[in-house]
Amino acid sequence: MQPGRAAVEPLTAQPISTAIIPPAPPAVSPAAIAARHTGAHPHAWGVALPGITSSFPTAGKQLALTFDACGGPGNSQLDQALIDLLIAEQVPATLFLNKRWIDADPTRVQRLAANPLFEIASHGVAHKPLSVTGRAAYNITGTVSAEEAVHEVWANHERITELTGKPPRFFRAGTAHYDDVAVAIVNELGETPLGFTINADFGATASAAQVQRAMSTPTPGGIALAHMHRPKSGTAAGMAAAIPALRSAGYTFVHL
Repeated sequence: MQPGRAAVEPLTAQPISTAIIPPAPPAVSPAAIAARHTGAHPHAWGVALPGITSSFPTAGKQLALTFDACGGPGNSQLDQALIDLLIAEQVPATLFLNKRWIDADPTRVQRLAANPLFEIASHGVAHKPLSVTGRAAYNITGTVSAEEAVHEVWANHERITELTGKPPRFFRAGTAHYDDVAVAIVNELGETPLGFTINADFGATASAAQVQRAMSTPTPGGIALAHMHRPKSGTAAGMAAAIPALRSAGYTFVHL
């Protein structure tokens, strides 16, 4: 997707209120949801639409870190330095995994899921913008129909559930772009479309200094988006600089 050590008190991860998360339907029928939206005409497009969660309510200085693993040719590695940093600093994070990245090494997904610091979320099947008309973002063609949009969400929902024993609560489209019909589809499938407040590493193209700078002006309740599939990027080093600075400024990191 296109769209940082002083002694500190040990971090105790606190869950964000799930009041913003709609309950999953008692019985999801992907085919029925696709049929209901077939032929629908979207009226809005982007990364920040009604129905997309891009921040969370908080009474204090809290941030949520999220990391995408996009998958596909050249994009199925793991930034182990980043994961090691999060573990060493005891920073909780939500990991958005694409099905291609998952299928490249399912055992690493299970290892990540077994760590209580990490929540596994879905980054779709083929890393496509979520659309019902094929609308593109960053030259990536989106899903072309309600049926394909449902498949982009649901096939990875099933894969993550199969591997981890826990269905994902959150979904982020490839490129984080959606149309309004696709947003409705995700919600009806029982997942929450997640956006972002901070674009931390510009699709894993940013230098460490750029990542640190992007993370240096947060707002409480913000959601940072970065990437975990390019170990040669500046993401890990940038986060290594940003995390202690944010803690010194009074911020804590929480799960969604």
